Amino acid sequence: MSILEIHQIPVLSDNYVYLIEDKESGECAVVDPAVAEPVLDLLDARGMKLAYVLNTHHHGDHTGGNLALKAKTGCKIVGAGRDAARIPGIDIDVGEGDVFQLGHSQARVLEVPGHTSGHIAYWFKEARALFCGDTLFALGCGRLFEGSPAQMWASLSALRSLPGDTRVYCAHEYTQANARFALTVDPDNAALRARAHMVDQLRLKGKPTVPSTLAEECATNPFLRADDSDFCQALGMVQSDPVSVFAETRHRKDIF
Repeated sequence: MSILEIHQIPVLSDNYVYLIEDKESGECAVVDPAVAEPVLDLLDARGMKLAYVLNTHHHGDHTGGNLALKAKTGCKIVGAGRDAARIPGIDIDVGEGDVFQLGHSQARVLEVPGHTSGHIAYWFKEARALFCGDTLFALGCGRLFEGSPAQMWASLSALRSLPGDTRVYCAHEYTQANARFALTVDPDNAALRARAHMVDQLRLKGKPTVPSTLAEECATNPFLRADDSDFCQALGMVQSDPVSVFAETRHRKDIF
């Protein structure tokens, strides 16, 4: 079984960049480098050579370091083929069902549009690691800048179907604010209340709340619960279809 070592790098005000290394081969990649300098510093400190940049989507706080990293290290940039025109420096186009090989570790590429039209995620099955950019957050999901509620619900449903012990490496530390909103739409969810308290304690100590697990998200994230009868009842939408419930939940978050 391959071993994937994951280094979490906080950058900007609330972004996470991930430097990942296949320990058997030593090959490494960086996921969504908002800026280059902290990545280069960690590479130097650990004596690592960067082989790839893995982009989930085109937004500048995920691709801002692409070109500087490419110039400095000669790495290849991987991104969605359907969004190649908006991924700076892209070398390798990938899409739904493709397998990306990092040393002896394999990532399956999942197309998860909604936040952007060309958003993708990288699922390392053996390592139980999901790099999902801004599609799924801890206790939240991304705003629908380029997609529809139906698209986003389908994308979240696809991610929700992965094994429950999958660790969710999202790209932002939004969990505390997401928890405050989640409690307004799902106030009787005991698991959510307990998690919100835990999140507050972690942030009080300056610790990250990411990664979470998919099992945690399925139990507490309102955006994954649009087809759950208890959640629909809490929202007053018992007779509504999941896309409508998701859309209403997203609307309430947008104006929260």
